[in-house]
Amino acid sequence: MNRTLFPIRLVFVLLCTAGGWLVCYTVREWDNYRLTAAAIGFCIGALVVLVDVMLKGFSLRGLSALTFGLAVGSIIASLVATSPLFAEGDPEMIFLARLALFLICPYLGTVIALRGKDEFNLVIPYVRFVPHEVDVPLVVVDTSVLIDGRIARVCETGFLSAALVIPRFVLNELQAIADSPDPMRQARGRRGLDVLNALRAIKTLDIRITESEVARKEDVEAKLVFLAQSMRAKLLTTDYNLAKMAEFQGVPWLNLNKLSKSLQPELMIGERLEVELVKPGKEEGQAIGYLADGSMVVVTGGRPHVGQHAGVEIVSLLPTGAGKMIFARMASESDRARSG
Repeated sequence: MNRTLFPIRLVFVLLCTAGGWLVCYTVREWDNYRLTAAAIGFCIGALVVLVDVMLKGFSLRGLSALTFGLAVGSIIASLVATSPLFAEGDPEMIFLARLALFLICPYLGTVIALRGKDEFNLVIPYVRFVPHEVDVPLVVVDTSVLIDGRIARVCETGFLSAALVIPRFVLNELQAIADSPDPMRQARGRRGLDVLNALRAIKTLDIRITESEVARKEDVEAKLVFLAQSMRAKLLTTDYNLAKMAEFQGVPWLNLNKLSKSLQPELMIGERLEVELVKPGKEEGQAIGYLADGSMVVVTGGRPHVGQHAGVEIVSLLPTGAGKMIFARMASESDRARSG
């Protein structure tokens, strides 16, 4: 059971039990059956709680569909039952036929409404129920993610199936950064606003703005963690301190940096790369280059090509704490070695 709902359910069952006990004070004939009445009250409360548990995950849209199906089924049954088809005949047969109609038609209407994926505005003009399902995974977005910018490219690929929840105080913080007199902060804030507009332009992306306010900067991080915790959502951030705070509170968080590293292709000995040689190496004839993920490439015989893009072939890989150190040689030299 949900820890928040458990005390409420317990109090409800106790109230039902007490209600059964108190009923005996109003009905004098039941004065000797107080324990039985209390047990009946307890069973009724437990049955209601059991129904509540069984309806876990039943959405507001499902309730709307259930009500709509019952209403349409009842209207159809009423129209048929009052039609001339039932004007004459055996009263008992007419009663049974009408009873069957009022059982079958609402049932079929309810099943069709719950099973259907279409929106209600196809049936009822000018009324639109937006299908925000309860079981859609939610991701609360931090300001750092919008400033980072990579989230827009990830969402454009369609790999992120969750709904993005952007609190109002995150938008306010982003606007404050964009209005900062500091040119660096201003540029970062404007980039975040551009990323936000790019996210809004993705038609398949579900973006939800929550109306929440915070007064102080230090409250933003705590509010983000609380919001993700209360919505049973994941937290998307590139702020390491915020991520650790969320982890301590038991809130799962998504790491764009880890995602970026996991998408890097695995390098193999003998594979050829195109790398920019930026500086000479320590040994004679060596040159140093870097891959997009920051991995260092030490190229034997590459010193004459410093400042240029060169084709190299991997000869060995050395794992390090910061990633991988790659040792390579010029592709032209490897071709000559094979021909020789």
